[in-house]
Amino acid sequence: MFPLYDENPTRTTPYLTYGLIGVNVLVFLHEIGLSNLQLEHFFQLYAVIPQELTTNWFGEWTTLFTSQFLHGGWLHLISNMIYLWVFGNNIEDRLGHFKYLLFYLTCGFLAALCQWFINTNSVVPSLGASGAIAGVLGAYLIWFPQSRITTLIFLGFFITTINIPALLIIGIFFVQNLISGFASLQTAAKMGIETGGVAYWAHLGGFVVGSLFALGNRE
Repeated sequence: MFPLYDENPTRTTPYLTYGLIGVNVLVFLHEIGLSNLQLEHFFQLYAVIPQELTTNWFGEWTTLFTSQFLHGGWLHLISNMIYLWVFGNNIEDRLGHFKYLLFYLTCGFLAALCQWFINTNSVVPSLGASGAIAGVLGAYLIWFPQSRITTLIFLGFFITTINIPALLIIGIFFVQNLISGFASLQTAAKMGIETGGVAYWAHLGGFVVGSLFALGNRE
């Protein structure tokens, strides 16, 4: 299930949403041009390494921003950019370009901080725009709860599009991450190992930050 576009027209062109997508794509194209050793070094410099942030906050805090523009593969990039494309335009229209950029980066910063807090000694790099985009989803849910999203649906060999309430799409996103987030904590506790992979708690943290901001600015 992939959202394609929403039904709400915008009054202004979402230049920053387009710009953010462009920057993410350009950074990823740079990533795939690197050798494995160079890519590992690149992530060490610009992704959040929780253990390094814990031991050297003043030297590493900028990675809470730079990590938002890194991705671990084509699927990671494409899925994030689709959600930003569909939901970001109305949030940018609502806030204005400059406030939207501050909102986006702040959600990403606090989302990465939330993931760090869950396991401050992890050496697994944390990266991706998902936390910032989760903040966009949280705000969208509060400000546009009645919107419907044209969504691509895969039914075996058949592909079709249907209009789905934004509340349903975003609700599924939140519940999936909530269940997966707690499951990852339980797995780590039972097996005595740290878990890598998807940064569920960054998603949840970004979503809560975006929702709270929107609740405080509903007028």
